[in-house]
Amino acid sequence: MSTPAFPARTTTPEIELGATLRPKFGPDGLIPCITADAKTNEVLMFAFMNAEALAHTIKTKKATYWSRSRNKLWVKGEESGHVQLVKELLVDCDQDVVLLKVENVGGAACHNGYRSCFYRRLADEQTLQLEFTAPRVFDPAAVYKKK
Repeated sequence: MSTPAFPARTTTPEIELGATLRPKFGPDGLIPCITADAKTNEVLMFAFMNAEALAHTIKTKKATYWSRSRNKLWVKGEESGHVQLVKELLVDCDQDVVLLKVENVGGAACHNGYRSCFYRRLADEQTLQLEFTAPRVFDPAAVYKKK
């Protein structure tokens, strides 16, 4: 798949107030992406997209990211079945962050089996201890078979 071209970034007013998607990818070719539940607005995860992932997301309406660890496109749910169907795609004021609002099919966004990747909170500032805030939705060992 060739890298799609988004319209060139132009003037600040056009980028910040214009009606054309002109994403700003970093020097590494990536743009941060926050993913939230479309109904509850709960933040489910944070990942990165490159131009190809963003274009694929727009085309298929399935959340697609760039996996930095695997160095390849990653359609969310391709292994687990917990796909994210995009209901809305938003960008911030200067178009350097993407926000996806999704239907979280299967009920889990995290590869560790939780609904959200943000399943722990700081419980004790002195000891830096974390506490779990949610139960697991699935057992990762049963879902992700080693190849």
